[in-house]
Amino acid sequence: MELEQLRADMVAAMKARDKVRKDAISTLVSAAKKLGIDAGCREDIPAELVDKAILKELKSVKEQLDTCPADRTDLKAEYQARYDIISEYAPKMMSAQEVESFITARFPEELASGNKGLIMKAVMGELKGKADGKVINEVVAGLCK
Repeated sequence: MELEQLRADMVAAMKARDKVRKDAISTLVSAAKKLGIDAGCREDIPAELVDKAILKELKSVKEQLDTCPADRTDLKAEYQARYDIISEYAPKMMSAQEVESFITARFPEELASGNKGLIMKAVMGELKGKADGKVINEVVAGLCK
């Protein structure tokens, strides 16, 4: 996702007077800018950093949604709306089948060793941000049996 696309969508949400959408996208823009500043690329923030910021915010909102008390329906609705909006911008994650085919094709030597830690170390570097860590862990556990 490009930062300019997020900014354009934020302006569109402002013009449409959609406060919830504007706030959610504004959070993404701020998080991406912060990561860009931390990485030393204040002006030209790469798409990878923007995607990283989006995934981090998505995880944060998911935790808020999960820890929200059941009787606070107003907060749950707000968190769910933010989660849905941020999900639209999140990069598509690989499925378990895609992860399994990727691992078997790219890491046959590591798979032959049967060492789960060695496999995870090799795979996580390649798939970080492209697949959920839990899915990768489950696939590797299944392949090591």
